[in-house]
Amino acid sequence: MSAKDYVEKDYYQVLGVPKDAPAAEIKKVYRKLARKYHPDANKGDAGAEERFKEISEAYDVLADPARRKEYDEARELFGSGGFRMPGGGGSAGPGGFPFDLSDLFGQNTATSSVGDFFGGLFGARASRAAPRRGSDIESEVTLNFTDAIDGAVIPLRMTGPQPCQACGGSGAKPGSTPRVCPACSGSGQTSRNQGGFAFSEPCRECRGRGFVVDEQCPDCLGSGRATSAKTTTVRIPPGVRDGQRIRLKGKGVPGERGGMAGDLYVVVHLRPHPVFGRQGDNLTITVPVTFPEAALGAEVKVPTLGGVPVTVRLPAGTPNGRTFRVRGRGALRKDGARGDLLVTAEVVVPRKLSSKAREALARFQESTPDEDPRADLLALAKGE
Repeated sequence: MSAKDYVEKDYYQVLGVPKDAPAAEIKKVYRKLARKYHPDANKGDAGAEERFKEISEAYDVLADPARRKEYDEARELFGSGGFRMPGGGGSAGPGGFPFDLSDLFGQNTATSSVGDFFGGLFGARASRAAPRRGSDIESEVTLNFTDAIDGAVIPLRMTGPQPCQACGGSGAKPGSTPRVCPACSGSGQTSRNQGGFAFSEPCRECRGRGFVVDEQCPDCLGSGRATSAKTTTVRIPPGVRDGQRIRLKGKGVPGERGGMAGDLYVVVHLRPHPVFGRQGDNLTITVPVTFPEAALGAEVKVPTLGGVPVTVRLPAGTPNGRTFRVRGRGALRKDGARGDLLVTAEVVVPRKLSSKAREALARFQESTPDEDPRADLLALAKGE
């Protein structure tokens, strides 16, 4: 895609967000669209794959504050397709001569920085032949509750741009070698005058790459890039929380011309556990107890996550919903210590009673005639 298309393309419209959308909203919308149009979820759907590429391209620009600012400024300056000078109109530049955006950028690509052009505009020569860092990518993974508490190493399959395996990223047909561009002598940049201004722009002959390919690679058609799927091993640290974003340095898109690879960000989602819950670094569990255990006091066995059960002592008169704390049986913290296990007692009322149990409860009721748990409730309702 040419830089002209890059400037005129509305990435906000691609994601369906307003221009002043905060970063959090952009990220939320991107995740939703990426899940919907991901190639793995739309096998054989070329339209979905193209839509996924557009979404990823838009997010790659708008998620980076510096690139988003640069993109907004470039669109404001060149959004109409022509350069507008103060006091000028239409697409006329200094001196009133035609000044078209495509003339300025030539064959520049959207992957290059618009700042390269501005450097040339004011006399600073920017080199497109310099190494370029790869883009960051984001993926999602769903873990079992236990893996999130103890940590895990999982394989993660991703689809994204990679150097073409057939040509090694050179873009040349296997067996042939690219040659130094004769127009720019391998710098990737050329200069030309435009009404008193000296412009540095990507070389039109080699499109800023510094070399030309006589015989294109049939797999990547000379681009040197290809979309491929790979499996990456991801280490999930112990104690990870639902929605947490983990950064894996250097696991993103490979850089260009020897540049560093981008980073991989993994968003973790957790499956609920049938017994345990979580509050920060603490685990929670609800333990059923009988009425006699709550009224008379008892010692009850309570399971722990991945360990032996512990004994919790219930004092006599334990009310329904009371919570007890078991130290050091929770999730692992960053400092290496563990949180606590919070045990909530839930008094269970039996659905069926034997005749003997019914008689015992009747005698208990007769022996406590003054016990009325609703006395204060009725008094408060009357305003007394």
